[in-house]
Amino acid sequence: MKQTADFPTARGPQLLATLSKHFGHKIDVEMQDDRAQLHFEMGDATIETTSEGLRLTADAAGEDDLQQLRDVLESHLLRFAFREDPQPLSWSAPAS
Repeated sequence: MKQTADFPTARGPQLLATLSKHFGHKIDVEMQDDRAQLHFEMGDATIETTSEGLRLTADAAGEDDLQQLRDVLESHLLRFAFREDPQPLSWSAPAS
C-alpha cells in the first residue's frame, strides 16, 4: 500500500536535511541530493523536494503499518516546520 502527501514550503531542502538527520539516528536513511529514503520497521518512506516544497511517500504492506508510517512522518514534519504554521497533510494514493 502506498500513499503520498505534498507539503508546501519554501524551506524544502532544509526540512529534508533536518528530517533525514533526525531519523538517521534511529533508522537506515539513504540521502541523495533532493531526496531521502527512510527504512522503518513498518515500511519505507521517501521524502523529496519539489518546486512547491516536499513530497512524502509512505509504502507499507498493510493498512495499520501504513497509518503508523504516515503518522510518524507527518508528526515529525509538522514539528520541524512549526514556524510555518503547518496544517495536517492530505494523503492519497499516488497517481498511476
